[in-house]
Formats: sequence, C-alpha cells, structure tokens
Amino acid sequence: MKTLKVSYAPRLDGTDIRFAAQYFEQHETYEYVDMLNWPSEYPYKPDCRFKIARSSDALYLFFKVVENNVKATFTNDNDPVWQDSCVEFFFQRPDQKTYNNFELNCIGTCLAAERAGREEGVEMFGPEKMSRIKRYATLGDQPFNEIKAGFEWKLTFAIPFDLLGLDKNNLPERVKANFYKCADGTSNPHYLSWSLISTKQPDFHRPEFFGDLIFA
Repeated sequence: MKTLKVSYAPRLDGTDIRFAAQYFEQHETYEYVDMLNWPSEYPYKPDCRFKIARSSDALYLFFKVVENNVKATFTNDNDPVWQDSCVEFFFQRPDQKTYNNFELNCIGTCLAAERAGREEGVEMFGPEKMSRIKRYATLGDQPFNEIKAGFEWKLTFAIPFDLLGLDKNNLPERVKANFYKCADGTSNPHYLSWSLISTKQPDFHRPEFFGDLIFA
C-alpha cells in the first residue's frame, strides 16, 4: 500500500480554481498514476501524474496527462465520463463503510457519488453538491469527439471537506484513497492506478487496495 502526505498550502485559502492551477504548476511534488494492473489485456500506459494539497476547507488535486487519444463527449455532471479521457479520485474516511468516487473527464465534467460498491448503495451527488466542486481544465469545457494525436492536458479541481464528510477543524490523521486514469470508450482503453490493484479484471471499486493519505 502506498502512503502520501497531503500538505497544507495557505496560498490556496480563499483562492479561485485558476489560481490553484497556477500554484500547482510551481509548487508541490508529482505522484504518478503508473500501475499497469492488467498489462496483457490493456497494455497502453499514458503518462499520468498528479499533485495534491489542501487549503483550510478543501482538498485540491492537479492532474497532468499526456496521451495519444483524447476524447470529451460528456458535458452534464454525472454522465458516464469514464468513457472519455478521464481521471478519478476515490476516497474513504476511517469511519466510513462506504466510499466516495469523483470521476472527471478532460473538460471537467464530473461524476460524484457515495457508494457501498460499484452498483450497491449508490447515492449520486445532486446539483447543489456538484456546483461546489470547483474545476478548471486546460482543454476548456466544450465537447469533442476522439482526436488521435499526442496531447497534454491538465485538470485542477477542489472538493470541500464537508462533501467528503470531514470536519475541516478536526481532520483525521489519515484517510484511504486511490487515483486512476482510464478511457473506456476510446480506441485505446486503459486502466491505470496509483496504488496497485490485485484483481483479475479491471475494477477501480476496491477500497481494500486504497493507499493512505496523511494530512499535515
């Protein structure tokens, strides 16, 4: 299991998401979504890396991706964005039997839910909650069909702690999480993770393989 420290970045307090993107360009350290869990079936391995930090009231993530095929067809929150060029963040509190999944395509369309499993006990986030997940994508917010060319794209998003069920004034020492890169509906599907997944078939909905995030 991997372990990752989440530092407090005072400069993120009260900032907008575009400034947060600029902050991450110059600060924090990259981690890599590079576990090729199912190489025989899905050998393609794009370059996917991320940075993570927190403000006093939210968790911030910055993804940088370089891949050969880019697709962004879904524009409504809670659409099946995993079919597009997509990055994902799954999260579980120490006291939480369920877990949260946040999946965003390369133009920032987001799917978010709390669930007991892939299909069990699913509670999708409603419009009010979704509006509070701030996002900024370097590819803009307009949809496009698959483009087969080398692309670099970046995505920054912020999730308020209360949407994660956390008290910003009393954060736990550690939580469980994993980070993913996928693109199910493209001509080059792939399934990468930060923390290794030991299953026979692709399955991101496995909290037993989450790593640890330690709040600083």
